Amino acid sequence: MIDFGLVDEAVDDTTRVVSLRGEIDASTAPRLGSRLFGLADEGVRGVVVDLSDVTFMDSTGIGVLLNALRHFTSRHMEMVLVCPTERVIRPFQITGLTQLLTIFDSREKALGTFA
Repeated sequence: MIDFGLVDEAVDDTTRVVSLRGEIDASTAPRLGSRLFGLADEGVRGVVVDLSDVTFMDSTGIGVLLNALRHFTSRHMEMVLVCPTERVIRPFQITGLTQLLTIFDSREKALGTFA
């Protein structure tokens, strides 16, 4: 059984929070990608991807986030991440992606970028 959950919450008409739980890997990352690309197609202005409850993420999950970021950026939209734990932020640090992605340690700080 796969431990994965995705909750999409509207903050207002143009901002969404996508909260993830469990493992993001080759079997679950496509669901995340589908939702993020769907939000871009819906025309939201900004998306916060909350990774607070993620227990594991492989390169497939990171790839999905990077593809979504490119998709949002090309449409003049914004996507930011919440990574409050060392376990979650470490893969981004190791790969140097903290220079490319906007990462916050709390949902409140992340949402502040869209205020």
